[in-house]
Amino acid sequence: MKQVVQNYKSGELAVLDVPVPGCKPGGVLVRTAYSLISTGTELMKVSEAGMSMLGKARSRPDQVAKVMQSVATNGVPATYRKVMGKLDSYTPLGYSLCGVVEQVGAGIDDVKVGDVVACAGNEHALHAELNWVPKNLYTPVPDGLAPRHAAFGTVGSIALQGVRQGEPQLGEVALVIGLGLIGQLVVQLLTASGVRVVGVDPDPARCALAERLGAVSCGDPASAAVEASVVELTDGHGVDQVYLAAGGGSNHPVELAAHLSRDRGRVVDIGKCRLDLPWNAYYEKELDVRFSRSYGPGRYDPEYELAGRDYPIGYVRWTERRNLACFLDLVARGRVDVEPLISHIADFDDAVTTYQSLKDGELKAVAVLFRYPEQEVEAAPPTVAVPAVDVKPGPARATRTPVRLAFVGAGNYATSMLLPHLARREGVELSTVVTTTALSAANARRKFGFAEATTDLDAVLGDKSVDAVFVVTRHSSHAELTRKALLAGKAVFVEKPLALTEDELAGVLAAVEESGNDRLQVGFNRRFAPLLREAKERFGARTGPASLRYLVNAGRLQHGSWYLQQGTEGSRFAGEGGHFIDTASWLLGADPVSVYATAPSGNEDLQVVLRYPDGSTATISYVTTGAPGFPKETLDLVADGKVLRLDDFVRASVYGGKRWVSSRLPKARDKGQNAELAAFVKAVRTGGPMPVPLESLVATTAATLAVRAGLAGGVPVTLARAR
Repeated sequence: MKQVVQNYKSGELAVLDVPVPGCKPGGVLVRTAYSLISTGTELMKVSEAGMSMLGKARSRPDQVAKVMQSVATNGVPATYRKVMGKLDSYTPLGYSLCGVVEQVGAGIDDVKVGDVVACAGNEHALHAELNWVPKNLYTPVPDGLAPRHAAFGTVGSIALQGVRQGEPQLGEVALVIGLGLIGQLVVQLLTASGVRVVGVDPDPARCALAERLGAVSCGDPASAAVEASVVELTDGHGVDQVYLAAGGGSNHPVELAAHLSRDRGRVVDIGKCRLDLPWNAYYEKELDVRFSRSYGPGRYDPEYELAGRDYPIGYVRWTERRNLACFLDLVARGRVDVEPLISHIADFDDAVTTYQSLKDGELKAVAVLFRYPEQEVEAAPPTVAVPAVDVKPGPARATRTPVRLAFVGAGNYATSMLLPHLARREGVELSTVVTTTALSAANARRKFGFAEATTDLDAVLGDKSVDAVFVVTRHSSHAELTRKALLAGKAVFVEKPLALTEDELAGVLAAVEESGNDRLQVGFNRRFAPLLREAKERFGARTGPASLRYLVNAGRLQHGSWYLQQGTEGSRFAGEGGHFIDTASWLLGADPVSVYATAPSGNEDLQVVLRYPDGSTATISYVTTGAPGFPKETLDLVADGKVLRLDDFVRASVYGGKRWVSSRLPKARDKGQNAELAAFVKAVRTGGPMPVPLESLVATTAATLAVRAGLAGGVPVTLARAR
C-alpha cells in the first residue's frame, strides 16, 4: 500500500510503498476514502523539517531540553547517534480521515466489514491507503453524511473540545482569534450554541468566510473595527470568552485577548501560539486561562486509546470518541457546514506536490483533502425500506352487535377526541380500559361507562369477547402494543405513529404475517374530514401531475410536554407528521416514492417535499415559529387548471370551471375523528375491509421515518419498496 511520509532531517516528502498493517484485536482495518490535511499542524511540521538544525532547535525547545537531559545521562556520542537516527527516519503525516472497514479485529462488535467510519489519531488515521485504528479512535459515520465531510471528524473534535472548555452560555459574546480551519469550526460551533461571535484574522478572505458561516463581524487584528464590534455587542464590557486558534510566534493574540475580554472572562488556548501572558492585564481582570487538550479526554492515555478502556459516561461525559461522534452528528444535521471550508481536493498520488504548493503559498487553503480514487467511497443515496405486506388473512369474524372495544391508554387525546364519539355510538360497548395507574383507569370508567377498568394488559388481550383494541399511549409503546394485540387476534386501532423506527415497523408486519391478522387502522383521521372529502369530490379527477402545499402552524409546545422527550418518544414530526403525509397521499391518490427534508438552523421548523410516481409533489411546511393566531392547517392543491383550498377544516373552496365555496358561517372544526371511528367500527362489525389499506399505512409510516434520514443526509431519500 502507499503512505505519505517525511524525513525530518532532510525535509523530504514522499509517497512510499509500505506493508499493509495487520488487523490486531481491539480495532479495525480501514481503507481510506478521504483524509484531511491539517493546514495548521501538518504544515508546521513540514515547514520545520525544511529548517536548518539550528532552526529546528529553536522551533522545538521542548525537544532540545530532552536532548540535553540525554546528554547528561548517556553522554554526547550516544545521544548524537540516537538523535540523528531518529531525525533520519521517515515519519507519518495525517490524523483525520474517513474510510470503509475492511477487517474487524477480535473483540470489536460495534461495526462490521463495509461500514463507513471516521478515524482519529496521528498514529492511526494517517495519509495512507490502509490504517489499523483502535476502537476508541473511530466512530460510525451517520447515514447520508458524505465521506469527504466525515473526514473532518478529528479537527472538528479539536474545535469542539476547545468550545467545551470555554463553557459558552446562550447570549454570550465570544472572540475567535485565528480563522484558519480550527477557527472556522469554532465559529460555527459557538453560533450553533447561541453565542454571538467576533472573528480576528489578517486574511480578508477568511474573515468573509467566517461571517458567511455565522460570525457577526470579523476583521484584521490591527483594525479598530474589531474593537468597535466588541464594544457594540457587549455594551463596552468586553467578550465573555476568547478562543486562541492562531499559530506563530507573535504574542499579539494573547495581548488582544486580555484587551477585549470582560472582567473575569475566559481565555481558551486551542492553537499553538506564543503565550507570554502580560501579568498586569490578566491579573487586573482576573482572567480564567484554560487549555484545550486536542480531541478531548482520553488523548495521550494509552489505556484509553490503545487498550480500548472507555471512561464511564457518568464521570467523563465527553471523551475523544464521544466528541468525534458528536461532531459528525452536528455536520449530518446541518448544524455545522464543512463544505465551504474545502479549498481543494487532491488525488492521493499528488500528495507531495500538494504539500509543496501549500508550503510555498501557491495553494492558499483552509482545508485540503486527499482523495483515494481507486477506493473512493461516495455515500450511497439514502433509502428507507417500505416493507412488502405479505399476509393471507384469516376468515372474517361473523357479524356481531355490539362491538366490544378495549382501550389501552386514557390520556388527553383518547378522552377528548375518541371516547366521546364512541361512548354515544349505537352498537358499541366499551368493555375494558387499561392504564398504567389504577386511578386513571377508574376515572375513564366513570366518565365513559367502561364495563371494567384494569392495569393488566394481558388479561384484556386474552379476553375472547373483546373484538378490537385501541392503542392510545405514548409514541414509544405503539409498535409493541400493536404487535401484541395483532398476535392476540384483535382488530387494532393505533393512534399515530404506528412506529418510530424501521425495526419497529418490521416487527408489526411480522406479527401480521405470523397471525394472518391484518385488521389494523392508524389514526390518520384527516382523510375522513367531511369538508375535505367534499372538496376533493368537487375538485374531481385529474389528468396531470399536481402540486400540493400544506402549511402546519404547529406552534410551541408547553415546557414539560412529553412530546419534547425525543430520546424516547421520537421527534415531534415523527409523532405528528404521518397525519399530513397521509392526507397528501390520499388527495394525490398514491404513495410517495421519495422524501426530501430540510430544517433551518436554530429551530424545529421543517420543510418536507414528497415526490409521487406521476410527478406530483407535496410540500409540507411544519413550523413552530408562526403566530399563534394564524390558522393551524392550510392546504392548497393545484392541478389541471384547478385549485382546492382548505382553511383549517373550517372552510374549503375549489376554483375551476365552476367555483365552489363551503359555508362561510363559523363552525366547529371537524378533522374526521367521528367518521374514521364509524368506518373502523363498521369494518370490525361486518368483517369488511379496513378503512385504509395496510399498504398505505405502511407507506405513510416509512415516509415519516424517511424525514429523519433526509435531515441527516441533506439529500432526497428513496422509499425502496420490497418486491
